[in-house]
Amino acid sequence: MTYFKAKKNLILLPIFWILLAIFAYSTHASSANKSAIVLLIAKDSTGEILGTGTGFIVKPEGILVTNYHVLVDATAIEAVMFNGDKIHIKSILKVDRTKDFALLQLPKGTYSTLEIGDSDKLENFDYLSAIGFLSENINSLEGFSGPNKTNNPKEKVVQTFGFVLGIHPQAQPDFPFIYTTASFGPGFSGGPVVNKNNQVIGIATVEGRSINLALPINFIKPFLDTKVKISLNNLLEEDKISKEAHYFRGNYYLYVKGDPDRAAIEFQSAIKLDDSFVLAHYDLGAAYQSQGLTKETIQEYEKSIALNPSFPEGNLNLGGHYFRTKKYNLAIKHFKQAIKAYPNFIQAHSNLGAVLNKLNRSKEAIPHLEKAIQLDPEFGVAYFNLGNAYFKENNLFKARKAYDLAISKGTNFLSLHWNLYDLYVRNDKKLKAKKELEIILQLEPENLEAKKQMEGFPR
Repeated sequence: MTYFKAKKNLILLPIFWILLAIFAYSTHASSANKSAIVLLIAKDSTGEILGTGTGFIVKPEGILVTNYHVLVDATAIEAVMFNGDKIHIKSILKVDRTKDFALLQLPKGTYSTLEIGDSDKLENFDYLSAIGFLSENINSLEGFSGPNKTNNPKEKVVQTFGFVLGIHPQAQPDFPFIYTTASFGPGFSGGPVVNKNNQVIGIATVEGRSINLALPINFIKPFLDTKVKISLNNLLEEDKISKEAHYFRGNYYLYVKGDPDRAAIEFQSAIKLDDSFVLAHYDLGAAYQSQGLTKETIQEYEKSIALNPSFPEGNLNLGGHYFRTKKYNLAIKHFKQAIKAYPNFIQAHSNLGAVLNKLNRSKEAIPHLEKAIQLDPEFGVAYFNLGNAYFKENNLFKARKAYDLAISKGTNFLSLHWNLYDLYVRNDKKLKAKKELEIILQLEPENLEAKKQMEGFPR
C-alpha cells in the first residue's frame, strides 16, 4: 500500500512564491470547522491534571480522534467542547499504541465534524494547517466550566500554517509520517492537520524536537466503524505491561516535566520489554544527555541507528552531540547520514552548514544552508548560520541581510549581534554598531567586552 505520494526529485520553489502561497492559503484555511476541535484534559486518580491534548470529531454520532499518548495514566478524560461545555469521556473504541492514535466515543448526540481527506494523495509542497490548543494558553482550566466561560476554547484554539516536505521514516519505516513545516506546539497532540480544502489528512503526533510529524489519516480509516468499547480502567491495566506506555510516560517526564532521571527509568523499562524499540533507545539517549552522561548518550544513539540505519533523527542527535563536544568530523559524518536517509531534513542541512562553518569550510556550508531555507523560509537558525557563512566569506552585504532575516524570524543569539557589531564597525556605521552593543548588554548585562567597546562611543 502506498501511504504517501512523494516526488523523487524535489523541485525547490522560489521563496517569494512559497511565501505568497502560504499567505493565500492562510486566508483560505481560516474557514476550517473549528467547532469540531475538542480540548482534552487528562486527570489522574486524585483529580490532578496530567496534561492537555487536542482531539477532533470525524462522525456526527461523536467519534473523536486523538493520540493514544494523551490517554496514558489517565483515570478520567474531560472533553471541553468549542462552546465551553464539558463532557466526561467514558468509552474508548480503539487504541493503537504503535501508531499512537485513539478513537473515543462521546455521549449520544449529534456533533459537528471535520471532513476526512486522503493522505495518499499528498505531494511535496502541498499546503497544510495544524489546529490545536497550546498548553501554555490554557491558564485556568476551571474557567471552561464556569457560568461566564471566561476561558472559552474558541478563544484559545490556534492554527498554524506550512507545507509538506515529504515523508519522514522516523524509526518505523513501515508507516512513514508526514513531515511538515506547520508547527505543532505542546498541547497540539492529537489535533487535526488539514489540507487546503480543510480535509483532515493527518494527526499531529510528534511535536517539538525541531521536527513536526503527522500520522497519515488513512491509517485510522479502517477502524472508524468500530463498535466494541473499552474502559479507561481496562486501558490502565493493559498499559502496565505496555512498552509504549512506558515510552510515552518517559517522554512526558523528559519533555514536559523536565525530569530526565524519571524519564530514563521509563525508557529502560520499555527497552526491557523490547530491546529492539528504536525510539526508546533514542529518547533514553536524550535523557542521558540531559544528565550529562556522555558515554551512555553515545551508546543509546548508536543503538538506535544500529537498529534502524535509516533513522534520521538518531543520526541528527548523535551528530549534534559530537558538534557540542567539538568532534566536528564525526558530527559531519552523522549529519550527512541523516540527509542521506532523508534528503529534505531541514535541521540536518542547517546543522551541517553550522559545523562546516566551524571548520572554516563556509563555501561548502552555503548550499546546505540555502537548501534549509528553501525548504523552510521561516527557519531563523538557518538564516543565522547562513549569515555566519557569508561573514566568513567576507561578503558583508549578504551576511547582514541573512542576519536581519534571522532576527525577523525570532532568532536572537548573542554571537549574531556581535557579528553585526563587527560588520557595522567595518563599514563605519557607528550608530548601528552602538545599537548592537546595547542589544548585547540587554541580553547579557554584565558582558565585559561589550561594556569595554561601549566606552569608545559618545554617550
